[in-house]
Order: sequence, then structure tokens, then C-alpha cells
Amino acid sequence: MSQSTRAVRAFQSHRAALIDLYDQLPEEQANFAAWEGGMSFVRLADHLSASVNRVPAMLRGEKPDAPGAPSATLAEARARLQSTQDAFAGTVSTLSDEDIQRRIPAFGGREMPVWMLLDFITQHEAHHKGQAWMMARMVGVTPPMFVKMG
Repeated sequence: MSQSTRAVRAFQSHRAALIDLYDQLPEEQANFAAWEGGMSFVRLADHLSASVNRVPAMLRGEKPDAPGAPSATLAEARARLQSTQDAFAGTVSTLSDEDIQRRIPAFGGREMPVWMLLDFITQHEAHHKGQAWMMARMVGVTPPMFVKMG
């Protein structure tokens, strides 16, 4: 199995579980945030979608575009989670094992290998997914398994 396939599968195991959770959330909870100043369900989904959207530009050594307009509804946020998962998988699956080892400019002017950026994106997804799991329980939704396998 190629390194790019492993990276896509690791990311998708988290994103697919997150999408499953978001499918259970009632629209009236779209703006629920666990603490004052915290991200709501919609803002959290938009944040994760925007983070993944930055990857293609970073792989080209370009400055990523600013995030687009925020989602107006939970349904729109769900659609962004799905479309950015698909775009990420499409981009990463084209990378060769040599591409994965290449160093690129990343956060704050630091340079890192592509594999490290992809690992960071997956860790970032898992971190915020944990927040979504906690928030879901706070609004009475029982989350699915924390990763989706198979």
C-alpha cells in the first residue's frame, strides 16, 4: 500500500465518523457551542473544512486562500465536510511515495515533509472531532464509534 493511500485512509477514518455524527445533529443545534467563545457545530465543521482546503496550495508551495463565507446552516456545513473530504482524498491519492517525502513550506514559515503535513491534518481532525463528540453528548446525541473502519 502506498504512503498516500495510508494517509487518505487515516484521514477518512476520522472524517467519515465526523460526517456520521453530523448526520445525527438536529438543525436547531447548529449554533450550539460548549463554552462562551467556543466554536459552534457549524463553525467547527467550517474550520475543519477550511483546514483541509489549505492542503493543495501548501503542496504547491503557495499561500492558501482565505476561508470562504461561513456556512449558513448545519446542512451546508455537512455538505462542506463531505466535499472537502472528497477533494482531500483526490489530491492526496495522486501523490507518489517520493512526493510524500518532499519538504514544503508550511505553518509559520516552517518547512516539513509532506507526510508530516498530512499527519498533522489527521491529528487536527481527531482533536476537533473529540470536541464535537463532547458537544454532541451535551445536546443529547450519542456519537457513533470515534472512527469509521472499512
